[in-house]
Amino acid sequence: QVQLVESGGGLVQPGGSLRLSCAASGSIFSIYSMRWYRQAPGKQRELVATITSGGSTNYGNSLKGRFTISRDNAKNTVYLQMNSLKPEDTAVYYCNVDLARASDNERANYWGQGTQVTVSS
Repeated sequence: QVQLVESGGGLVQPGGSLRLSCAASGSIFSIYSMRWYRQAPGKQRELVATITSGGSTNYGNSLKGRFTISRDNAKNTVYLQMNSLKPEDTAVYYCNVDLARASDNERANYWGQGTQVTVSS
């Protein structure tokens, strides 16, 4: 059994910052790529950022420069630092992880439950 637990969402004023965390736990042998997605009301889920097991990063839709993805492999945790937040960043943010399970060494993809980020004055 694998669980992803997200934290760090909330209400922030425009121009503010938030740091999201997503910790993976359970039967984990190895973690590969870790990602953040977001879904705004009435819109499709979109990829925010990806970080590989080697630390390479990629960002979607000109978010680089405001958002930074990082990971702590010792803690099986991925972070998303969000700065200069705008009202259009309001969405539910989901983490997504590719990993190999320790129980059967099978590669699988898991989603977190989502955390709400609201940017409003």
